[in-house]
Amino acid sequence: MLDKQLEAIVTQARAAGVPDLCDLPVVASRGLYRQILAAADVAPADVDVSDRTIEGPGGPLDLRVYTPRGEVPHGIVVYYHGGGYVLGDLDGYDNVCRQLGEDAGAVVVSVDYRLAPEHPFPAAVDDAWAAFEWVAAHAGELCGEDARLAVAGDSAGASLATVTSLLARDRNGPSIAFQALMYPPAAAGVHGDYPSRTRHAGGPTLTLRSIGYFNRHYLGEGVVPSDFRAAPLLATDLSGLPPALLQIAGFDALRDEALAYGECLLAAGNAVMVIEYHGLAHAFISMGGGVTAARLAQQQIGQALRSALR
Repeated sequence: MLDKQLEAIVTQARAAGVPDLCDLPVVASRGLYRQILAAADVAPADVDVSDRTIEGPGGPLDLRVYTPRGEVPHGIVVYYHGGGYVLGDLDGYDNVCRQLGEDAGAVVVSVDYRLAPEHPFPAAVDDAWAAFEWVAAHAGELCGEDARLAVAGDSAGASLATVTSLLARDRNGPSIAFQALMYPPAAAGVHGDYPSRTRHAGGPTLTLRSIGYFNRHYLGEGVVPSDFRAAPLLATDLSGLPPALLQIAGFDALRDEALAYGECLLAAGNAVMVIEYHGLAHAFISMGGGVTAARLAQQQIGQALRSALR
């Protein structure tokens, strides 16, 4: 059964005639997505915020750094936002990252990676890795020389976070202490036979049509990816990865493939906590101000990161 607070939000949106994201041109869809993120968001947490621009693979790459007040931060979390690699930006996820910094007692660096269709695969992955390397190289400046690093993200951003963990392992990159993953499209929404895609094809928040819309823009028309950087479940070796918290939503077309990814991480010998919020839907990370269970999920992420980074 759908969470009653979330059900009320969904009912109100449908009564107002809010269209599916995939029914709009990209620019309009980005604007609507920003409004959706703000609709049930938490109030801004009182943290210090600064913007940085670094040199990325495709030119200037914007970052936003959140530093908690009132305590010495325990480490650094590199955060990758959701939006199907097509939507989302620093402003849309500002409150999410502010709250995460306060909950985790950590510096949070939000990454404004390039979006499709202007910048298709693998631009987002390349930017995610470049931002992570920059944070690792500047950890002393951001948090202290002994700062531990974590990666986190929701939806497409969760895929970027876990792919960054895979790349760090394979490239002998900086050590990652923890990965916090919220409902990742672990099979890109196309690989495998996962019943949740049919069961929740109509949402209530992410529809199967929107998954196709995102994939067309990011991967190309009719392309089924064969690269683990687009679908982490395709990785031939998932061993030796950082401990993980994997949160999934019961009402999500991506529910089953996210769960399968958690099971594969466990089978490969990793320390993984898989938590399902049965009454929540895709994108709950931005609903902490209107849905009590979503706020609980935010707090759980914060506590897990706080413990891992100490």
